Amino acid sequence: MNTVNNPDLVVLDMAGTTVADGGLVERAFTAAAERLGEDPATMIDYVRATMGESKISVFRHLLGGDETRARQANTAFEEAYGELVTGGLIAPVPGAAEAIAELKEDGRTVVLTTGFARVTQDAILDALGWRDLVGLTLCPADAGGRGRPYPDMVLAALLRTGAVDDVRRIAVAGDTSYDMLSGVRSGAGTVAGVLTGAHDETALRAHGATHVLASVAELPALIRESDA
Repeated sequence: MNTVNNPDLVVLDMAGTTVADGGLVERAFTAAAERLGEDPATMIDYVRATMGESKISVFRHLLGGDETRARQANTAFEEAYGELVTGGLIAPVPGAAEAIAELKEDGRTVVLTTGFARVTQDAILDALGWRDLVGLTLCPADAGGRGRPYPDMVLAALLRTGAVDDVRRIAVAGDTSYDMLSGVRSGAGTVAGVLTGAHDETALRAHGATHVLASVAELPALIRESDA
């Protein structure tokens, strides 16, 4: 048995991967842009291309590096997204909670990550009743401030949990190109793209996906195959 590549630490994205938000990210970006007097139509293509990235980083790019306006826009985005979340407009991806339970039953350590700020991540966890679903959740601020496509959150998951002794025993799953890049850059042995969110199979594979799944519900079986 090849124990080096048996994934025992599983790092999962939230929106689009384990959480179905029905396009709320785009709606919240639109609301934030309008609050700042910006035209959201000029931003939306970049927003779609960079799904998974830290939202403050996206606004820094869109607003030409103006830190004050980027922070204002990010606050407006988080407020708008939070309002949509508390309005009951999110749900678990079908089979996601069950998949996480299976992974834990198999002895894996599961960590949930997001490109959102902590306040938004907590609002999502509360709305879904997921506060106790996993032992650790991470946002960019928990990993030094850099979100995806940097590997920092994946590596923070490793350092904080101590679950494995080799990065190749990490599995990363997400729905965006940036999820894939962060997994590859962390050295994770399994980088699984899922088709329940922002990007298609071509984009996921182009950015390093080792596997592409219909949804995160298929992940436990994939990881069990690695054990065989």
